[in-house]
Amino acid sequence: MTKSVARANAWARAAAGSLGIDGLLIVILGFTLCRRASGRTVSSPAIYGGAPGVGRSECGLSRGAVRDAPDARPLVLPMTLEIAFVLVLIAGALYSFARELLPIEVTAMALLAMLMISDLVTTEEAIAGLSNKAVVAVGAMLILSHALVKTGMLEQLADLLSRRGANWTTMLLMLTVAALLSGFLNNTAVVAIFVPLAIDLCRRAEISPTRVLLPLSYVAIVGGTLTLIGTSTNLLVSSMSEAAGHGALGMFEFTRLGGIFLIIGLVYVALMARRVLPARQTPRSLASRFGLGAYLAELRVDENSILAGQTPREAAIARRYDVTVLSIYRGDEPLPSEVANTALAPGDRVLVRGASEDLIRLERELRVTLFIEVEPREEELAKEGHLISEVILAPESSLVGKTIQEADFRGTFGMQVLAIQSGGETLYQDLSQVKLQPTSSLLVFGSEERLEHLRDHEDLWVVSQLDQRRRRERWWWLVLLLYPAVIALAALGVVDIVKGAVIATIALLASRALKPAEAYHAINWSVLFLIAAFVPLGSAMVSTGADELLASLLISSASLFPPEITANAVLALLYLSTMLLTQLVSNNAAAVIVVPIAISLANTLGVDSRPFLIAVCFAASTEFMTPYGYQTNLIVFSPGKYRFTDYIRFGTPLNLTFWILGSLLIPLFWRF
Repeated sequence: MTKSVARANAWARAAAGSLGIDGLLIVILGFTLCRRASGRTVSSPAIYGGAPGVGRSECGLSRGAVRDAPDARPLVLPMTLEIAFVLVLIAGALYSFARELLPIEVTAMALLAMLMISDLVTTEEAIAGLSNKAVVAVGAMLILSHALVKTGMLEQLADLLSRRGANWTTMLLMLTVAALLSGFLNNTAVVAIFVPLAIDLCRRAEISPTRVLLPLSYVAIVGGTLTLIGTSTNLLVSSMSEAAGHGALGMFEFTRLGGIFLIIGLVYVALMARRVLPARQTPRSLASRFGLGAYLAELRVDENSILAGQTPREAAIARRYDVTVLSIYRGDEPLPSEVANTALAPGDRVLVRGASEDLIRLERELRVTLFIEVEPREEELAKEGHLISEVILAPESSLVGKTIQEADFRGTFGMQVLAIQSGGETLYQDLSQVKLQPTSSLLVFGSEERLEHLRDHEDLWVVSQLDQRRRRERWWWLVLLLYPAVIALAALGVVDIVKGAVIATIALLASRALKPAEAYHAINWSVLFLIAAFVPLGSAMVSTGADELLASLLISSASLFPPEITANAVLALLYLSTMLLTQLVSNNAAAVIVVPIAISLANTLGVDSRPFLIAVCFAASTEFMTPYGYQTNLIVFSPGKYRFTDYIRFGTPLNLTFWILGSLLIPLFWRF
């Protein structure tokens, strides 16, 4: 190795321990200089979408060296510069995911750019992720799932459940139905629709929603493991397996083990929810739950009031007193016009929000009668055409990171924000400057008409009232015909799931059963960009030998066990590693990183890769210990008033149970 190569090598190794941007740039510079000075090229195997090559790193051992070594003892491959660089990139991406330094898709694309700059992947390999079957399948299935939800079928099913009576039996039935639906539909949408039902049942049965909403999320997650289309992770692993020459996974190949997991999960939440989860939140009115009583008041405009004949805007109520006018009542009827520009008359009642000291100052200076600490009943407001509702931010909402003012909330949605709960804290003042977070829950006030408009917006979900609109979209019957047809034909092997989903999507768009804009908003673009950017990472892991290095470490760790159960021990370690990784990053990111390792493990041990791939699917798709690892866990965070420790206490035993069961049952159902 020349001096220039040695110098570049030293730079790269010195920077490898840093996860900062400067450190990563130094790593890229040093690594690229080293590779170009040595004139080495490393090609990805053709089965991973790269150009045909020998798949050998000149600084390390050839692929398969562990398997072909004459010594039977496990061999740990040496660390090479290419492997170190790939591992540093992975560590940096995981750090960014865990700390939320950048949006997920930005981190994924930055990782892809670094792989291209360092010549670890070619341009063709880098863009191959966009045409990956998993990207197309996930996008098409999200559109089909949205079309089915749009028919109103789930709301009607939820309405039927609500009529059964409010008790624990109905709760368990609701959880079972939600889990089964999640095997065929986007479980995020299922949970979003069933949360209002669960809250309503809890209110009527006087049960704390804290003991119901997290179990709802958990069973929906487990339900997603029943089928190939139940979770995007299954589709992704199936696509990567097929590309690597190990065959695609079947539609119902997961059902046997997924069904066992579901039964165990239902029994667990039924027995443990009331014992482990606290009754932190008693079902009360929304205003009371948000502690809003001290911030709501009613003003009466008297004959001698300065407000008589003026509009709230002219009186500068918001600017001078930091008081927000919510609605104006003349007699018993609310005035439908824009409240800020409505001239007030003697006898009018004005519902306002503000701090006590500001309200008292307004009463004194404007000569109005103040009735402080008003707590309006939702039922009475509904009769008057207004509602107080709780809404949460949808996953990947464009409102995340924006303030209420930047989002122009009232102008966009026509509703007033009364309070914001985020991170266990309830905010009442200076709401226009509060930045919205993924866990933010908003208490809003407005007309029923504006609430229905808000329901149809992709950025927010209403969780306080069940949507009982009887929607019958045009061509709804076509959706109900096509969706099960795609599943049945894919299960029978008549058509590929990608082909069937794409054809069905085109049919819905051509028949105008679904609008192009609706299809666009139905897609979780962050997930697609993540998959598209991380697939080339799998190729880089294979071409550099990083997958074999990590595989050899796992095999070495399993050497403590007898040789006859080495494969079982390695599978258990792989499951555990994937499960822990999924607590930090998204399930798809974890799967893309671990699948090459799983295939390398099978090749090294000389066994079938199927058990290892199935282990990755279940380990990456069952995340219970944090609110951030799975979107459904995030949905119930604010409505259930959960804390981070609730997920650890309630989710850890279930995760460990599934790890033990999976490690024992997977080798029985899928032979090595």
